Amino acid sequence: MKVQEETVRRTNKRIFALYVGFFAGVLWGGLKIVEQYFHLTSLSPGFLIEPFYKHSFLSAWPGYLLGWGSFILFSILASLIYAIALAKAKGPWPGICYGLLWWGLIFLLIGPLSGMTEWIAYMDWNTISTDACLFVLWGLFIGYSISFEFTEERTREPFSPKRKGPQPE
Repeated sequence: MKVQEETVRRTNKRIFALYVGFFAGVLWGGLKIVEQYFHLTSLSPGFLIEPFYKHSFLSAWPGYLLGWGSFILFSILASLIYAIALAKAKGPWPGICYGLLWWGLIFLLIGPLSGMTEWIAYMDWNTISTDACLFVLWGLFIGYSISFEFTEERTREPFSPKRKGPQPE
């Protein structure tokens, strides 16, 4: 009698990060457009490519769509970095901190130096808080999606086959 070996399929980190980054960009970049539509922020959805295009172009619908595409590419890059560096981090907090880190880099350092954003002292509080919240949720989405796949977070789910204890029938 032969014992069958159970084959464990491992998820490719880079391909999974591409998927997570794409959907993070679609979802949270779309929300960035909604933020702009309801005047919750003064930054256009294309603020990441502001140094390369005229502001008047980025404030029109073609610019919104180009900005959305740039946010998708940015999200893919950020999720690849997260998958390589922090794939084994457990829980939601590393993702939240990751989103805050990116917000800080963009709004406090890279953005003002490159012309993407104004200096934070010249921004209104609605823009600061709205975009900080967006980046926190964006980082949480990327971080928790990746950590859920590459750690044992699944075993914490109720009624998981790997979970010890009583199972529903």
